[in-house]
Amino acid sequence: MGRFLCCHTAVIRPEYLPMKVQPLDFEKPIAELEDQLQRLRDKANGSDLGVDSEVGKIQKKIGALKREIYENLTAWQRVQIARHTARPFALDYLGLCFEDFTELHGDRLFGDDASMPCGLAKIDGRPVAVVTNQKGRNTKENILRNFGSAHPEGYRKALRVMRLATKFGLPIVALVDTPGAFPGIGAEERHIAESIAVNLREMMLLETPIVAVVIGEGGSGGALGIGVADRVLIMENAYYSVISPEGCAAILWKHRSHAPEAAEALKLTAPHLMELGLVDGVVPEPQGGAHHDHQGAAALLKKAILENLDTLDKESPAQLLAARYDKFRAMGVFSEG
Repeated sequence: MGRFLCCHTAVIRPEYLPMKVQPLDFEKPIAELEDQLQRLRDKANGSDLGVDSEVGKIQKKIGALKREIYENLTAWQRVQIARHTARPFALDYLGLCFEDFTELHGDRLFGDDASMPCGLAKIDGRPVAVVTNQKGRNTKENILRNFGSAHPEGYRKALRVMRLATKFGLPIVALVDTPGAFPGIGAEERHIAESIAVNLREMMLLETPIVAVVIGEGGSGGALGIGVADRVLIMENAYYSVISPEGCAAILWKHRSHAPEAAEALKLTAPHLMELGLVDGVVPEPQGGAHHDHQGAAALLKKAILENLDTLDKESPAQLLAARYDKFRAMGVFSEG
């Protein structure tokens, strides 16, 4: 079996996570209040200082500030959350949402790509195939994972696993989290554009249910290469865009400092994408974002995946293919008044 599938059971663990989540700039007022609250609790620990009322006031203030900030996030702030290194990555979700993940390696043409872990797993006891993008949290991991930017062999490996899933009647779950496909010379020499194009064509024809979830960054063709699905979902603080805000700013304003303006113009957040009909659903996150609560985010993601798989199970392969074609064919159609 190893000769044909080149597999092993992966030991899934959350990759390195800092002991304390570093706050983003707009989160610093919340972090300061939480530090103040912790200092007050430490001072009162084991003594009768009667600080309960003061603790209650600070907790109330923190709650109000969190609601004010997180319910009014700008597009650029959501991009920052989507890129936070403490945010759960694909392997984190594989450990928290799935069981018995067995990673399959290699594209049978060139080699393996560690930036795209793919394989077989179970979700709530149900067998599925999983294709993912994986980033790193420190220099060593980012070198291994190529910062989440896949080479051609990654997309070809993903397609191999998806074809295997179709052969054995397994649904496919894609966890998308990449700034984009790798644009280096080696990737161009091995035909990165062709490998993505083939995936777009072949995923449109796979006779099995496909659910894709943008869990962090959904960058350009790199995300589309595993993003053709019957249900395309996006997590509340993820983004999905044809180009990064910095890339757009460099083209339109000739400087990346205009990235916040570009993020607004690109309409890349979950509410905008729902309005434009580019995604089918938004997976909510715990207050403050998934980077503050891995377990809570994983529970919400698992629920969304299972609900969509249950819905797709009721459709025949012919119905899946027809609906999938119509869904993507309708994108980009608009009329001017």
